Amino acid sequence: MKPQQLREELQEGDTPDLHRRRGIVAFSLIGMASMAAVSLYQMGLIRHLPDLPLSRFDSDRVNASDTAYQFGVPDGTLTLAGHATNAAMAAFGGKGRMAEQPWVPIAASGKAAIEAAIAAKYLFYEMPAVENKWCGYCIVDALMHIGTFVLTLPEAAQALHSFRNHQPRTSNVQPRTSNHS
Repeated sequence: MKPQQLREELQEGDTPDLHRRRGIVAFSLIGMASMAAVSLYQMGLIRHLPDLPLSRFDSDRVNASDTAYQFGVPDGTLTLAGHATNAAMAAFGGKGRMAEQPWVPIAASGKAAIEAAIAAKYLFYEMPAVENKWCGYCIVDALMHIGTFVLTLPEAAQALHSFRNHQPRTSNVQPRTSNHS
């Protein structure tokens, strides 16, 4: 696809899939904003993350936990990269990519599913049960991952259908075997 055609399709296209892909980019940018603040804190560039004035919220505590550093890198930076990748995957290809490049929406949905599952575990288990505190930035992040996954599903389903319909059919004819012993 020529750059001019891609630009026109992405900027002017008016299909449900393109609207969902734009939603993924928006969700990804919101998630990146929340994780940018967390990353600034986790890297020592800022000393405090402002919170909602509720006793159950302590973003500093949640983001300074052992869980937040368990992979040898602050989790905010990893999550930032995940959102950036989701945005790039949503922007990849023209309006007909589910038929022309079905692996893109399938891969995007698979990646988003993994991130949504991790985010849900963190949101519904780690913060309330392990940390006993909530992080507003992390809640926004988790909701953006879950929303991204939901938005990937229709195009991934279409792409999977397209992928299956364009696979070479195998013959039902069995090869002859020799009875020579």
